[in-house]
Amino acid sequence: MNPQLARLAALAAQPSRRIIGLMSGTSLDGLDVALCCCTGAGAGLRVKLERFVTVPYEAAIQAKIRAVSQPAVRLEDLVLLHAELARRHAAAVLACLTEWGVGPTEVDVLASHGQTIWHAPRHQHGRADFPHHATLQIGDGDHLAQLTGIITLSDFRQKHVAAGYEGAPLAPFADELLFREKGVNRLLLNLGGIANFTLLPADGGPAQATDTGPANTLLDAVVRRHYPGRLYDAGGQLAAQGRPHAGLLAALLAHPFFAAPFPKTTGPELFSPAFLAENQRLTTTEFLPPPDLLATLIELTAAAVALAARYYLGPRPAAEVLLSGGGAHNAALLAALARHLPAAPLRSTAEAGVPPDAKEALLFAVLANETLAGAGGLSLGKISLPG
Repeated sequence: MNPQLARLAALAAQPSRRIIGLMSGTSLDGLDVALCCCTGAGAGLRVKLERFVTVPYEAAIQAKIRAVSQPAVRLEDLVLLHAELARRHAAAVLACLTEWGVGPTEVDVLASHGQTIWHAPRHQHGRADFPHHATLQIGDGDHLAQLTGIITLSDFRQKHVAAGYEGAPLAPFADELLFREKGVNRLLLNLGGIANFTLLPADGGPAQATDTGPANTLLDAVVRRHYPGRLYDAGGQLAAQGRPHAGLLAALLAHPFFAAPFPKTTGPELFSPAFLAENQRLTTTEFLPPPDLLATLIELTAAAVALAARYYLGPRPAAEVLLSGGGAHNAALLAALARHLPAAPLRSTAEAGVPPDAKEALLFAVLANETLAGAGGLSLGKISLPG
């Protein structure tokens, strides 16, 4: 047998695998690095989070990513950033391992989400000449494997799209294994750049998942524009000083995405600063005070989440909501969600044993584990072997 294939077979046969999950979301705050020990697979999976850190992105790399996340982009910039970001991620992993006193040879696998540059589900791009889904993440897995010496799984969303799906959300595959609790409706709500949730029905029915609309992507853009030196609204303190503008909120909610059938996916390509500016122009709210603008966007996020929850759970959704993502720290957003979902108690995923900031990175470690060792036929991600 080819030595590399033998290495993969040996990994699958091990009782446990040490996997680093890497996640960088649309908020661009940094790279989440989660060192996990995955024992078993499938229904018998047990995951221990050994270490976790978010390595902040420098302003320069944030600017580069935003520059290529546009409808028109210089191809050379995109190609170079694909490799540059992978090299930065590899350096971050090695630095974390050094700080943690763990050698690269003590890690079995890297599971890298990559950085989404453009997400184009069919309903969003509307191209008659290509009636299929597409998505693009950068941060090349081959570079990661070569520079760290660790087997790397990447391109999870590409694999999902190639199988005919939208490429998002991917969380349900892992949420099912980590958070299912018999007799309880559990709604795993991630408040990242885009809000999405997984519903695990109390009756044991299949997991349901959907994106609901924008969360931090528009909030952070407003803060960067109106509050120089700030990257986000810490704790929702700025939004708490404002009042939602009913006219602007109605205009934002009139976007066809919110009327589209569930499940669905979206991204900052659709809910961009240009989308917000156009609706401000239409409602003559261009000079709305920034706190009021933030408060309006808070209501938009909460209303969209509630709309989706009502679709899946009825007019008064009753579920245990477990929160993760940066928005889980935004008190103004949590207050709005509590108003919109009065029968759904809001809790942190920490109460189920998973820190909310680490959840997304941990989920990709789980996806890699299931791809390598699961018996259920789950195959997500491109496997890159070190040279």
